Amino acid sequence: MFLYQPKEGYCYNSDTHFLYDFIVKNMASFKNIKGELLDIGSGSGILGLLVANRYKKLNLNQCEKQEVFQFLTKKNSQVNGIESNLFQGDFTKIDFGKSFDMIVSNPPFYHQNHIKSDNENIKIARYSDSMPLDILIEKSSLLLNKGGKFFFCYDVKQINDIILLLKKSDLNIESIRFVHPKIDKDATLAMIYARKGSKSMTKIVSPLIMFEEGEFTAEVKEIYKQTSTHSIKCEP
Repeated sequence: MFLYQPKEGYCYNSDTHFLYDFIVKNMASFKNIKGELLDIGSGSGILGLLVANRYKKLNLNQCEKQEVFQFLTKKNSQVNGIESNLFQGDFTKIDFGKSFDMIVSNPPFYHQNHIKSDNENIKIARYSDSMPLDILIEKSSLLLNKGGKFFFCYDVKQINDIILLLKKSDLNIESIRFVHPKIDKDATLAMIYARKGSKSMTKIVSPLIMFEEGEFTAEVKEIYKQTSTHSIKCEP
């Protein structure tokens, strides 16, 4: 998959590849996967395009507020031959006019007290004040059909808020996987799979370790091999 990205500004990173792999592993038990898919904060379009390319019967919808990324989302879906319905604007304010069977998102999750970039595109893509966690979860629940699936990743330090907000919005956590930079380092990222109206017990998946002896672990290398994305820097 070839993906155009901005020469200056936010570019997709390993979080998206890991989240895609997490989605695929959790979807392995389902057959005849179809319906409406929404990618919130599509950026260059990578996550929604990867999922839609894997599950051909899903109708891809993408939502993006920044004009530069709206352009890239459209361009990348055209380049890769994947149909997409793009909602242009702020997710928190858009009236989508329909419900969804699956929602995926790699949302901004840095707090305001982090040192911010001077680049406006990067600030919007990284910091949670542009997409508050409570609104992301509450509106996603409202948009999901009963039994609908919600996949996202977030700062692991906010796991308490994540659990409480999901439960409040009738989203039951089916599976969690934590990402660690090294085996002896604390987790930095939580990948969450929640389902609307579910009563299932939560599964804590074995952790994903990124580096071993200064190199990507075998699992990380395999994830990058499976996603097989090629980045092309451009000026929209």
